[in-house]
Amino acid sequence: MAKIQMKTPLVEMDGDEMTRVIWKMIKDILILPYVDLKTEYYDLGLEYRNETNDQVTVDSAEATKRLGVAVKCATITPNAARVEEYNLKEMWKSPNGTIRAILDGTVFRTPILAKGITPYIPTWTKPITIARHAYGDVYKNTEMQVPAGSKCELVCTDKDGNEIRSLIHNFADTDGIIQGMHNTDKSISSFARSCFNFALDKKQDLWFASKDTISKKYDHRFKDIFGEIFEAEYKDKFEAAGITYFYTLIDDAVARVVRSDGGYIWACKNYDGDVMSDMVATAYGSLAMMTSVLVSPEGVYEYEAAHGTVQRHYYKHLKGEPTSTNSVATLFAWTGALRKRGELDGTPELCDFADRLEKATLQTIEDGIMTGDLYLLSTLENKQKVGTEEFLIAVAERL
Repeated sequence: MAKIQMKTPLVEMDGDEMTRVIWKMIKDILILPYVDLKTEYYDLGLEYRNETNDQVTVDSAEATKRLGVAVKCATITPNAARVEEYNLKEMWKSPNGTIRAILDGTVFRTPILAKGITPYIPTWTKPITIARHAYGDVYKNTEMQVPAGSKCELVCTDKDGNEIRSLIHNFADTDGIIQGMHNTDKSISSFARSCFNFALDKKQDLWFASKDTISKKYDHRFKDIFGEIFEAEYKDKFEAAGITYFYTLIDDAVARVVRSDGGYIWACKNYDGDVMSDMVATAYGSLAMMTSVLVSPEGVYEYEAAHGTVQRHYYKHLKGEPTSTNSVATLFAWTGALRKRGELDGTPELCDFADRLEKATLQTIEDGIMTGDLYLLSTLENKQKVGTEEFLIAVAERL
């Protein structure tokens, strides 16, 4: 058959460990036989990031801004053990964090639903998408341990050299800890617009939640910016699309989410989104059944799996032992990127291929053929646990 043609390349960001192995399998078995794949390739494996002093990560993010769509493999964020294991020059930062900062993006994570994988909350019949603000807060904080007898203050020096001081705490008779956090109106506005645009794209209701009753300046600023932008730029668009924007406190949102049937986008501040995306993924069944897309306010998209590099399976793979690693989230990163490339380039056959590949993947699982993690979760009667490559071959048969 003639291969499906691409007009514009994707940015392809390769990664680490078992997901790097799966990355090549997906391309070889499920994409290259059918698509004349055009990519601008960047190796974000830890060794090459170390070799280039992490410049390759910056280059890949700039390429994504230029080409508009990227697909990323899971990567290692090194800790002290990884620095020793890989003989690194330094403890390089998270590639995801670097890319998010350059794209000024918001992370949207959505579970992949398949028959036989029942959510732990049975009323969740539709996916809940978590929109995580990927800038600031505790992830860019400054923190200290302070000795007893210390007085700690927030100090702001304006452009004219004038100081504003506010007492944090007087540690008169005990040691303690402090941290300073920040965010910017620009980043919060970008977060809001990305969420509103994504909701319009998906035609789903948008919720936003924070703790403005307690954090009367910090969290309240998020609430105000969301409200102002919605009223000025999106209210009419939402009404025309038949969707709503809803604000509530984070604790109320959690209660509402648990009672809901899903089918909406839940926007969260950075830490809330970090925690809630893992909670939602686990409640739906598996982090390996969770898509993740980084969206900039300018409409640049970077697709990836929501999980890590599956280190334990990689060490088994290196020993030549069989593995049964779930590739669905990585596979859906590829289909998401191919579909978006097709939408932007006006190549419907590429979108159609992405749709068919996703359907073939879900059909494989619903036919009872699945990797070990899903085998333990599935309620299907006739189910079969297969290896990493066997699963992809089974998908190819259905495709």
